[in-house]
Amino acid sequence: MKPLASILNALPPTKVIDESIKISEYTPLNLSVSNQELAAEKLDTSEDFEKYILNYLKENKAKVAFGGYIEGRFLYQRSSIFLNESKPERNIHIGLDLWAEAGTAVLAALDGKVHSFKNNIGLGDYGPTIILEHQIENEKFYTLYGHLSLESIEKLNIGDQFKKGQKIAALGNASVNGDYAPHVHFQIIHNIENYWGDYPGVCNTKDLNFYIENCPDPNLLLKIT
Repeated sequence: MKPLASILNALPPTKVIDESIKISEYTPLNLSVSNQELAAEKLDTSEDFEKYILNYLKENKAKVAFGGYIEGRFLYQRSSIFLNESKPERNIHIGLDLWAEAGTAVLAALDGKVHSFKNNIGLGDYGPTIILEHQIENEKFYTLYGHLSLESIEKLNIGDQFKKGQKIAALGNASVNGDYAPHVHFQIIHNIENYWGDYPGVCNTKDLNFYIENCPDPNLLLKIT
């Protein structure tokens, strides 16, 4: 049986953001601890961060900023979900973020059906989240779409079918998406275990090898670069 990463890599490119936005209008974004400019900005609120993202897009003549797979970040320290005394700090991002304007269409990466959905409420959490189930070459796996609008899950049903490229949702704003600048957190999950409408999108260092294996690089599928 082929490894999931090999199956994904052999597939044609796909999109999870508005089909009308060309790949030439994407720009990479570094939100890691190595970005000294970001640290100097002191982006304490979602409003500050959204201004930073919008200015970054304008400066780069882009409509979508992307990046973040296996990226160590400071930005989770404001949330007790990731930083508290009872558990190891989680600060390594294990999905791919695509930053764009609120309301931007979110697309199914592949043919699939709704496995689960949930509004993951809380500072730093996903907000409205959809997980699709896929099967290719007898291999079952999942794609997660986080930080959506509330409307995205209002009329959704478990088992709803979507075709590759079909709109499944829209980007939410900071009031519903966990208090972030608008973006979709896109993640591939091989074994989802018993998770329902949710799955860790940030991990700590000691668990990183497990998540690299279970959550392969989304760019294997999107092929942005």
